[in-house]
Amino acid sequence: MTNSYHNRTVIVKIPASTANLGPGFDSLGMALSLYAWIEMSAADRTEFTFHGEGMDGLPKDKSNLLYKVAQGLFQEAGVSIPELSISMYSEIPLARGLGSSASAIVGALVAANALIGSPFSNDRLFQIATAMEGHPDNVGASLFGGIIVSAWDGKRADHIKLAPHEKLSALVAIPSFQLETEKARHALPAQISMADAVFNVGRSSLLVAALASGELGLIRHAMQDRLHQPYRAALIPGMTEILERAADYGALGAALSGAGPTLIAFVDADSGSKSALEQFLLQTLQQHGIAAETLWLKPCAAGPQITTLDRRDGSSAMSLMDRIKGEVKA
Repeated sequence: MTNSYHNRTVIVKIPASTANLGPGFDSLGMALSLYAWIEMSAADRTEFTFHGEGMDGLPKDKSNLLYKVAQGLFQEAGVSIPELSISMYSEIPLARGLGSSASAIVGALVAANALIGSPFSNDRLFQIATAMEGHPDNVGASLFGGIIVSAWDGKRADHIKLAPHEKLSALVAIPSFQLETEKARHALPAQISMADAVFNVGRSSLLVAALASGELGLIRHAMQDRLHQPYRAALIPGMTEILERAADYGALGAALSGAGPTLIAFVDADSGSKSALEQFLLQTLQQHGIAAETLWLKPCAAGPQITTLDRRDGSSAMSLMDRIKGEVKA
């Protein structure tokens, strides 16, 4: 371990993400203004500190995902830092469809890369993250920010980033139960009809064009989907009604966020129907016996923010929570 690694502490702020946006299954993603922070440094022995809802149950040994991701990157770089001090605070709820695992993977990769002097490009980190996550939409959004249009053939991931429209706002309704991505994927059929495939190609293409051109009025029609949402509807009572009727309450369009159970509605920031839409989402879920929390979010235009501290000047003595106190929602 060289002195430069030993004397460095890295803090990375990573945005959450919503994936699919309706028809863009495993290909469209958007970064959102909800964040996780990861602090990483070389240490004499490996230790973890976690803050945030649901974080208590995460492993605090070398089986931890953040540790394993970092060590994989070090190995690829030919660097040995076997012992790490890792702290994390996350506003992103676990297993709710807001990219918590993708943000953890991206955050650990970016922090580990910065810790050893950033030998890998963002594209290389994107390739590694996509292979780990199994699809490029969430990791791409968290790594690059904005709206990500991506494709992966199992070997290489490609992406184009779109700047979110300045008036695009998002309302998420986060149910109180978790839904593991694995379970949500098991709900999907092994095959679909040619008609449904053509339907989704058209809608997804229209959605990308609408987002790229700022034609927000087209989003409502473009966000329709036949690939995954109809099959996952049984896992989230009230979802079908929300997707069908959200536009009646002022939404530009609505979708299941990632694999769910969070539902997301896109709204014009100048809309006068925000309160009515929020009540519609909450009441519809409540009628099906589901408690939920709503958050108004903006698309996050940027990817991770990296802060590098030199431990020799005492600047890293402060705890992660003290350092980010002014930024967190908690």
